[in-house]
Amino acid sequence: MISVHILYPKTDDSTFDMDYYTSTHMPMLADALGDACTGWGASSTGGKWAAIGWANVSSKDAFDAAMAEHGAKIMGDVANYTNVQPEMLIGEVAH
Repeated sequence: MISVHILYPKTDDSTFDMDYYTSTHMPMLADALGDACTGWGASSTGGKWAAIGWANVSSKDAFDAAMAEHGAKIMGDVANYTNVQPEMLIGEVAH
Protein backbone atom coordinates (compact mmCIF):
# COMPACT_ATOMS: atom_id res chain seq x y z
CA MET A 1 0.00 0.00 0.00
CA ILE A 2 1.14 3.52 -0.80
CA SER A 3 0.05 6.92 0.44
CA VAL A 4 -0.19 9.81 -1.98
CA HIS A 5 -0.02 13.30 -0.46
CA ILE A 6 -0.85 16.36 -2.54
CA LEU A 7 0.43 19.59 -0.99
CA TYR A 8 -0.79 23.03 -2.04
CA PRO A 9 1.63 25.84 -1.16
CA LYS A 10 0.22 28.97 0.47
CA THR A 11 1.46 32.23 -1.00
CA ASP A 12 0.39 35.86 -0.68
CA ASP A 13 -1.85 35.54 -3.74
CA SER A 14 -2.84 31.85 -3.60
CA THR A 15 -6.47 30.77 -3.60
CA PHE A 16 -7.98 27.42 -2.63
CA ASP A 17 -11.63 26.29 -2.74
CA MET A 18 -11.86 23.47 -0.18
CA ASP A 19 -15.56 22.85 -0.89
CA TYR A 20 -14.85 22.17 -4.57
CA TYR A 21 -11.78 20.12 -3.70
CA THR A 22 -13.63 17.80 -1.33
CA SER A 23 -16.92 17.58 -3.22
CA THR A 24 -15.62 17.32 -6.80
CA HIS A 25 -11.86 16.96 -7.27
CA MET A 26 -10.96 14.34 -4.68
CA PRO A 27 -13.98 12.16 -5.54
CA MET A 28 -12.82 12.39 -9.19
CA LEU A 29 -9.39 11.10 -8.13
CA ALA A 30 -10.94 8.32 -6.02
CA ASP A 31 -13.19 7.28 -8.91
CA ALA A 32 -10.20 7.19 -11.27
CA LEU A 33 -8.33 4.95 -8.81
CA GLY A 34 -11.35 2.66 -8.46
CA ASP A 35 -11.01 -0.25 -6.05
CA ALA A 36 -7.30 0.55 -5.63
CA CYS A 37 -8.28 3.60 -3.53
CA THR A 38 -8.74 2.45 0.06
CA GLY A 39 -9.38 5.93 1.49
CA TRP A 40 -8.87 9.64 0.94
CA GLY A 41 -9.15 12.94 2.76
CA ALA A 42 -8.15 16.58 2.87
CA SER A 43 -6.96 19.03 5.52
CA SER A 44 -6.78 22.81 5.74
CA THR A 45 -3.44 23.19 7.39
CA GLY A 46 -2.51 26.84 7.63
CA GLY A 47 1.17 27.70 7.80
CA LYS A 48 3.05 27.16 4.55
CA TRP A 49 0.33 24.96 2.98
CA ALA A 50 -3.14 26.07 1.93
CA ALA A 51 -4.28 22.45 2.00
CA ILE A 52 -3.11 18.86 1.86
CA GLY A 53 -5.00 16.05 0.17
CA TRP A 54 -4.20 12.37 0.60
CA ALA A 55 -5.21 9.01 -0.80
CA ASN A 56 -4.26 5.49 0.20
CA VAL A 57 -3.79 3.28 -2.84
CA SER A 58 -3.25 -0.48 -3.00
CA SER A 59 -0.06 -0.19 -5.08
CA LYS A 60 2.17 2.18 -7.02
CA ASP A 61 1.36 0.23 -10.19
CA ALA A 62 -2.37 0.83 -9.66
CA PHE A 63 -1.75 4.55 -9.06
CA ASP A 64 0.46 4.83 -12.15
CA ALA A 65 -2.12 3.03 -14.31
CA ALA A 66 -4.94 5.30 -13.13
CA MET A 67 -2.87 8.42 -13.73
CA ALA A 68 -1.83 7.22 -17.19
CA GLU A 69 -5.50 6.85 -18.10
CA HIS A 70 -7.08 9.75 -16.18
CA GLY A 71 -4.19 12.04 -15.22
CA ALA A 72 -4.83 14.69 -17.86
CA LYS A 73 -8.44 15.12 -16.67
CA ILE A 74 -7.43 15.17 -13.01
CA MET A 75 -4.61 17.67 -13.51
CA GLY A 76 -6.78 19.77 -15.84
CA ASP A 77 -9.26 20.20 -12.99
CA VAL A 78 -6.72 21.84 -10.65
CA ALA A 79 -7.45 25.31 -12.04
CA ASN A 80 -11.05 24.95 -10.85
CA TYR A 81 -10.06 25.14 -7.17
CA THR A 82 -6.60 26.72 -6.86
CA ASN A 83 -4.13 28.97 -8.62
CA VAL A 84 -1.01 27.18 -7.33
CA GLN A 85 0.88 24.16 -8.61
CA PRO A 86 0.50 21.19 -6.25
CA GLU A 87 3.44 19.14 -5.01
CA MET A 88 3.07 15.37 -4.69
CA LEU A 89 4.71 12.95 -2.26
CA ILE A 90 4.30 9.20 -2.68
CA GLY A 91 5.56 6.61 -0.22
CA GLU A 92 5.05 3.08 1.06
CA VAL A 93 2.78 2.85 4.07
CA ALA A 94 4.89 1.59 6.98
CA HIS A 95 2.14 -0.29 8.81
